Amino acid sequence: MDIFDIQNQLKEFASERDWEQFHTPKNIAMALSVESSELVEIFQWLKPEESQLPNKKQLELINSEVADIAMYLLRFCDLLDVNLEKAIEEKLVKNAEKYPVTLSKGNAKKYNQRGD
Repeated sequence: MDIFDIQNQLKEFASERDWEQFHTPKNIAMALSVESSELVEIFQWLKPEESQLPNKKQLELINSEVADIAMYLLRFCDLLDVNLEKAIEEKLVKNAEKYPVTLSKGNAKKYNQRGD
């Protein structure tokens, strides 16, 4: 998967429909939030074990929502010239500092709640 190729496809898709006027960072961030909520909705009333074994219909919905989320995120990054790969790499380094293995292994507490 080439991120820049997908971003270009999304940009072209929006341009062909004259949707660029609506694709502001604010609107795309809001749409991203809505799509994330739609993913959450699929799992809303499932028991934990049910969420680990979604049925065929649920998997179809999950795939669709995940694609929507990814596309809006890539469009958002394109609009604000965010290098997603670089942002992820930098965040992984920060997370490794906040969550060293010795303090975080098997522990779900947030770094500022560990009391270390």
